[in-house]
Amino acid sequence: MPDQRERLLSLLQPGTTPTGGRDGFLDLLGEIPQAGPPTGLAQRLMRTSAVPMIYERYWRPALGRVAKGLTGPSMAGEVRIAIEALGLSPGKVALDVACGTGRFTRAFGEAVGPDGLSIGLDGSVTMLEKALAAPNPASVAYLRADAVDLPLADSTVDAVCCFAALHMFADPDAALDSFTRVLKPGGALVLLTSARHNDQPMRLADTVLGSLSGQRMFDRGEIAAKLSRRGFDRVKERFSGVTQIVSGVLPVNIRP
Repeated sequence: MPDQRERLLSLLQPGTTPTGGRDGFLDLLGEIPQAGPPTGLAQRLMRTSAVPMIYERYWRPALGRVAKGLTGPSMAGEVRIAIEALGLSPGKVALDVACGTGRFTRAFGEAVGPDGLSIGLDGSVTMLEKALAAPNPASVAYLRADAVDLPLADSTVDAVCCFAALHMFADPDAALDSFTRVLKPGGALVLLTSARHNDQPMRLADTVLGSLSGQRMFDRGEIAAKLSRRGFDRVKERFSGVTQIVSGVLPVNIRP
């Protein structure tokens, strides 16, 4: 872990230094309880001390099954889809944004091996403490920071994953800009977020549910269009229930 933390430090934007004294993860938020005010009920619940304790085993799988429907991928399936979409292989650097208790981060760590680096980023101390309590590969390092305004330098990671979080961000477009900025040319991005049905009355019901829970309901095709406008190629979409998994690759010639 110390070697990986040093490597993580070297990827931060110039002048960025940890402000907190937490054991086990780099802390850029210090005494700030969370990165920004909650956007609604769902995020407020996520920030309690109780939800992180049950998040990985019960909370996320149960809510995910409701959102994805009976035909959607399992949690293990989500992990496999993410690893495949990101093209993870030994030696790569992967960033798991809004990592929660670290399930994807640990899997990415296994995929990139000891010569790679898997960074789990979250704004919640409780979530990160829970992540650290699990057995983590040596290639994993955790960072407490703002998930929308990433503290990493430009073109520093090979892959960015953000599952079940973009729809809870106050400014998802700023987050997508940040994800794009930190990716190396040729790097890959994969997202799992909300997907409103196209037809009424389901569309209206999705909108109401999103409003009550404080979660943004994206239209089908909206995220893919956002990635295309940011220069991503090979954009793919997969819909399940009221969710979508969208991936894309940043061309090698996207930057000088």
